[in-house]
Amino acid sequence: MKSDVPDETIFKEQAERRQLQEIIAGLGEGIVLIDPAEGIVWANQQALALHDATELSDIGASAADYRKRFVLRYRNNHMLTPDQYPIDRLLSGETFDDITVEVTKVSAKAESSWRCVQQLRGIALTDRNGKAESFALVIQDVTERFTAEERFERTFNANPAPAIICRLSDLRYVKVNQGFLEMTGYAAPQVLGRTTYEIDVLEAASNKSEAITSLREGKTIPQTEANLRLPDGGTKLAIVAGQPIEIGDEPCMLFTFMDMESRRKAEEALRQSEERFARSFRLAPIPTLLVARKDCRIVDVNDAFISALGYGEEEAIGRTAMELPIWVSSAARRELEREVEKTGDFRDMEMQFRTKREEILDVLLSAGTVSIHAQECVLIVLQDITERKRSEVELIAAIEAVMQDTSWFSHTVIEKLASLRHPGKSNKASAGLSVLTDREKDVLGLMCQGLSDAEIVKTLNLTRNTVRNHAARIYNKTGVHSRTAAVVWARERGLRGRQAGRMLPAVRIPSSFVALKGSDIGSPMVCDATMLDAFQRRALDYFLLQANPVTGLVADRGPPWLSRKHSRYWHGIGCLHSGRGAGMDEPRGGLQTNVDDPAFPLEQPPGP
Repeated sequence: MKSDVPDETIFKEQAERRQLQEIIAGLGEGIVLIDPAEGIVWANQQALALHDATELSDIGASAADYRKRFVLRYRNNHMLTPDQYPIDRLLSGETFDDITVEVTKVSAKAESSWRCVQQLRGIALTDRNGKAESFALVIQDVTERFTAEERFERTFNANPAPAIICRLSDLRYVKVNQGFLEMTGYAAPQVLGRTTYEIDVLEAASNKSEAITSLREGKTIPQTEANLRLPDGGTKLAIVAGQPIEIGDEPCMLFTFMDMESRRKAEEALRQSEERFARSFRLAPIPTLLVARKDCRIVDVNDAFISALGYGEEEAIGRTAMELPIWVSSAARRELEREVEKTGDFRDMEMQFRTKREEILDVLLSAGTVSIHAQECVLIVLQDITERKRSEVELIAAIEAVMQDTSWFSHTVIEKLASLRHPGKSNKASAGLSVLTDREKDVLGLMCQGLSDAEIVKTLNLTRNTVRNHAARIYNKTGVHSRTAAVVWARERGLRGRQAGRMLPAVRIPSSFVALKGSDIGSPMVCDATMLDAFQRRALDYFLLQANPVTGLVADRGPPWLSRKHSRYWHGIGCLHSGRGAGMDEPRGGLQTNVDDPAFPLEQPPGP
């Protein structure tokens, strides 16, 4: 008869198993019980949920069934072999701690995307003698944590900002992103696994000792400037900061960087540029001052300014333009301040300054804006024209003296002298007599003599409308608006009567022209133009207008209106101008200016 003791032992074991199941059923971790003989015998609800299962049969009854339903991969994406599956390892008598695997289902549906990252521990349940009776697989869901780590990993690698991660336990670098590699020129194998002593990211930091202390204690490292040693032996300026983080439950330090090398080069270039500017400013031979644009306060003056005006740096720098006693005219100072405030850029502004020695300087000011230490300033250059102005005054005085008697000058010379007397006029106001036609000069000359429009009509044998049109064109070309202004304009240019060579009153003519009146040719005499009749005046006027300015010759035929009956008049005028008497070989003089009456100057006609 078989003993009943084994049956009682079995019942006792079953009772103990039920008690164990009741204890672990409410735990937050998934528990799977595995019997060496029966396989997978029980799993709590958490374990089923971690396998996306509702019943124990969904997991499988044995280790082989489990392998058919689920694929396990390590975190490096390597698939586990059958003997590496946790259940198979337990059944072989091996226990383990904290294995992290990614669990997915073996599904015919390619679109199945269920996955779970599990952290596993395998423990053995032993009897009183220490023999393993069954095994328990403890499962913890770490999907969320590893998903966050994956997101961090992707963000870390994709972030263009240079970054590197150091493990605090041994101060070795465990991660580096592409931004750091591009900034420094290192390759990833040259960085990963090396210590902070080999690649010192805090080199030359101003607070390096405090930063190292924070690194060892796992505290935040504030931003600081440091020099990164490059693989080629050079250095690069960067701002570095450290933030403590955990990577896979290991405390680490995340170093981030900002490349400051371009800024350092820009600052160095700016420093060199400012040094060159300061040297050029100081050594410039032209008086120069630098003023702040917002309040015209003097920032700096050069040596030439000190020499020219007599005020030293301590007397000028820091004072406003109004406070510096160099102004002859307060209106001129206000004008300069307006120009500085408006644009800060102007050229050739004429002004007078008073030196400390009470001398008056005539200067031309030119200015342009510059930026000095992020302050908008205006650079003002002073060109001393005192000597030039003095020379101009003396020259104008001499011209005024000479122009008291213009009888010996051609109208071209008189125009040039007049323009020298008024060099600053507008284009129209500074225009010479050359802008006028000969007929307009005739009309303007008669205006200068005080003739009315009616008298000009009679003198020039023109209509009243024609005279008025000539006058209007004269006003437009000379830029004046009245008859009086036109007369002043003409007199300033040496025109005091009808155009040179064309004025009839009080002229000295040779007797060859008087032959027109019946006198003998070749005997010079003084003849007033009033002795000529209207036809003779018209002939003489046309002759002088048409004479070639180089040769003094005119066409033999005379004007088109000259009749055959009066052709001898034209022949007589030709003899007059060429200086030859009829049938004579030697020149007999020419038309001359009446020096006794300089109010009506005539040009000496050119000789043959």
